[in-house]
Amino acid sequence: MATTIPRPPAAPARLTALPTADRAVSHTLLNCLLREVSGPERQTAVIGGHLLVRLPRRGDTLRVALRRTSLLGAHRFTGPVIEQTARGWAETDWRRLAEHIHGELSLRSGAANDEFLGQVAASHRAVRAALAQARPETPAGDRLATYLASEQSLLFGHRFHPTPKAHGGDPASWAAYAPETGAGFPLRLLAVRDDLIAEERAEPGAADPLDRLGTAPAGHRLLPAHPWQYELLRTRPALRQALERGDVLDLGHGPKRFTPTASVRTVYDGTTFLKFSLDIRITNCVRKNAHYELAGAVALTRLLGPALSDLADRFPGTGLLREPAYRTLTLPGPGGRPDRTLLEGLGVIVREGLDRHLRPGTTALLAAAVADEYPTGPGHISRLLPAADPEAALSWWREYLRLLVPPVLAAYFDHGLVLEPHLQNVLVCVDADGRPAQVLFRDLEGTKLVPEHHADTLAALPPDVAAPMTYDAGRGWDRVVYCLLVNHAAEMLAAIADLYPHTETELWAQLGRTLQEYGDTHGCPPRLRALLAGAPLPAKANLLTRWQRTADRSAGYVRLPSPLAPDAQSRVPRTDPDGSTR
Repeated sequence: MATTIPRPPAAPARLTALPTADRAVSHTLLNCLLREVSGPERQTAVIGGHLLVRLPRRGDTLRVALRRTSLLGAHRFTGPVIEQTARGWAETDWRRLAEHIHGELSLRSGAANDEFLGQVAASHRAVRAALAQARPETPAGDRLATYLASEQSLLFGHRFHPTPKAHGGDPASWAAYAPETGAGFPLRLLAVRDDLIAEERAEPGAADPLDRLGTAPAGHRLLPAHPWQYELLRTRPALRQALERGDVLDLGHGPKRFTPTASVRTVYDGTTFLKFSLDIRITNCVRKNAHYELAGAVALTRLLGPALSDLADRFPGTGLLREPAYRTLTLPGPGGRPDRTLLEGLGVIVREGLDRHLRPGTTALLAAAVADEYPTGPGHISRLLPAADPEAALSWWREYLRLLVPPVLAAYFDHGLVLEPHLQNVLVCVDADGRPAQVLFRDLEGTKLVPEHHADTLAALPPDVAAPMTYDAGRGWDRVVYCLLVNHAAEMLAAIADLYPHTETELWAQLGRTLQEYGDTHGCPPRLRALLAGAPLPAKANLLTRWQRTADRSAGYVRLPSPLAPDAQSRVPRTDPDGSTR
């Protein structure tokens, strides 16, 4: 039985204005500092409606006003960041805040990072450019347009990443291909001699979406290329010579328009998703389809069949967008082996579209857009929930959790399958009333296998394909808990609590009940029992990972006090909407 939440006397204030790029970047940097450095070292305090944060090695003290406190410590800020100086408190801008963090981490690690400040500046430029872009209204009732608008609405990015919108490309090129600018474009179509094509298919017809993009001359196969990637690679000697010989034909732009989704390099035409390589650093790393990821996507699609059928049967409303084919170019390189740069750089993965999964009358929305701190698109939670009805919000949350949580836990415990349900990897499918009807998972790059469950399958794969597809059980559990609870559920919960501030405690309690219901019905292994008892939650250390220039797969975690713990409600002072703390 859900707890009844007293209805507030008036509808809570809803954010309508977006922050400036300066303010957004400052708040994001402070989030990272709080979560990964000052928070774990107990150098923070909430006093009088403000958060105080101390940089322990530099001795700097910062302050920011609070719009709302959070049981997880993921507070909402408002206004400028202030620093304590010899003359008193003074406003500090995002550049100086980044310099403070640079200095603190240099002292902490004993090493400098000469890329850090430039990456923060690049992220700021991208946010500023996105905010300046005029964005048309989404046609009412157009489900596909609404979905695509949600994919393109993440103007600020991950609020616990120090450089969520950083990229290494030319800003002018970026604007032509970035989701944040509302971009859309045709693909570049290449026709490749049959014997120079490499392709794998999990089932007959899986690569047909590539062949339907145009017409290739006899003896050739179509290979679509992301137009930006083609411009980056076309001057490579091996490709230039293949074009001159006629082994590869440049057919120009295809007739269909594709829309970039939130990941930038995955595009959609309303029928099929295509995941391309982009030799551009986006946030942490260059976004290319490594050779083992091309093969791994198809291998995972094959072997996941029984597990996905089981999850769909046990948990109606669950689906995963499979990746049943890839195609790429195999031009001989040094020693006769395929040119790795072109094989990976022009490799394209076919991902299933929405049509075969969506229930009639539902609209898919990117979960990150629904849970955004600010109402940047038509999929935001404020457009799905009534303005002054916390009971309706709690009902929405219960339905959502029952779609999201059980299949992820069953995938791990029953099938040794580590899904990666962070906010950018999940689509929330809502009915005509905005209520959750389905949850779809995507992106097999982040899906991993626990070796104990899949020893024979992994042994049958080439070692360089099998190894990147695995996590040991402990690391896999950390990844599941981080993506499911900290990155996803906690952020969706925060967006609801922004609208109905008095509901946060009950929202966490409902998450605990959903976990307990799963344990009562499907078994409660020790790791789940520890989670229910309030074991600290793993949060990916994006700031420290970026500072150390570590591969994303090897990212570490910081441990956050869990709001599921019995004493959680007593740990954080509550801040009312007027800024007072109690």
